[in-house]
Amino acid sequence: MPFAPRRTISSGFRRTLGRTVIVAGLLAGLQLPAMADDLADVSQLLRAGQHAQALSKADAYLSKNPRDPQMRFLKGVILTEQNKPNEAIDIFTKLTKDYPSLPEPYNNLAVLYAAAGRYDDARLALDKAIRTNPTYATAYENLGDVHAKLASQAYDKALQLDHNNAGAKSKLTMIRTLVGNTTGGTNPQVAVVAAAPAKPEPPKAEAKPEPKPEPKPEPKPKPEPKPEAPKPEPKPQAEPKPDPKAEQKRREAEAKREAKAKADAERAEVLAAVSHWAKQWSERDVKGYLNAYSNDFTLPAGQSRKDWATERRARIEDKKHISVKIESPQVSVSGNTAMVKFRQIYDSDTFHADSRKMLTLVKQGGKWLIKQERASN
Repeated sequence: MPFAPRRTISSGFRRTLGRTVIVAGLLAGLQLPAMADDLADVSQLLRAGQHAQALSKADAYLSKNPRDPQMRFLKGVILTEQNKPNEAIDIFTKLTKDYPSLPEPYNNLAVLYAAAGRYDDARLALDKAIRTNPTYATAYENLGDVHAKLASQAYDKALQLDHNNAGAKSKLTMIRTLVGNTTGGTNPQVAVVAAAPAKPEPPKAEAKPEPKPEPKPEPKPKPEPKPEAPKPEPKPQAEPKPDPKAEQKRREAEAKREAKAKADAERAEVLAAVSHWAKQWSERDVKGYLNAYSNDFTLPAGQSRKDWATERRARIEDKKHISVKIESPQVSVSGNTAMVKFRQIYDSDTFHADSRKMLTLVKQGGKWLIKQERASN
């Protein structure tokens, strides 16, 4: 019985969480001694946020059934929720050894590794999850996020070596916006091994004086050759004249590269604005959320700006938690106006929605602000 995948807000990676409804079938073929009542009780305590009680009940069950994979898996989830990553990693690692055909423990290991910045370990764990289940979509998505993080670190290193690399700068901004990543790369220390000193050469034995040779008769001087006539110096070749057509093509190609870099940077700025709007919404920061809208925002029919802001504030503040995820964004920019189409995944303690949305943004005072918000096909 697996645990349906749920997105973690902090890291951007998906993991299998015990808080969600238990679904029968994934661990089919294994002998699962866990009783449904015990699993349901622990899952209910976990969903209610009663982590200590859930852990106590799980430990009590495992003391009698130490090999049960489902309850061990739930215990790993509980430890993760209690911010005990090392203990959770130990649980999931042992599960992968005892039950190597299950992809979920590998996936959760990857989430914990990624949260600790161990992206190579996360990549290896996700590769194993996919090998055990080639149709595991969550593992593929997490693997994409891990590769995006590794790419972000590579672009960051490129910028450290060349601050004027506009292409790397725009790609780095875009990747950080898409995966919600705000950290840069690292500079690993390189160990330097000192060269061993050269061995001194042994002293050479003193050479005995050789006997002086008897003087030979001096040879007769040969007649000096007649000097050759000086060769004429070659005429300097004229430098080739520049091809005006080739120069024009070079200038046009350079202009296209600059225009593309500028367009990429503008799209990255727009995506950053939309990402910030979703972040403020997720953090229930009403002031930051409302500040993302322009003064001439298109209001719903019959509403004033004050009434609209009051309604939005109430919808945000009455939620215990909110998660807003932006996926598959498409950006087009024309002057000071931009249009962004994307898939919005909204999740709160009272409501869940997966929908398409379109935002129209305008650049005012150097900032991209939302002018219109509506559903999209």
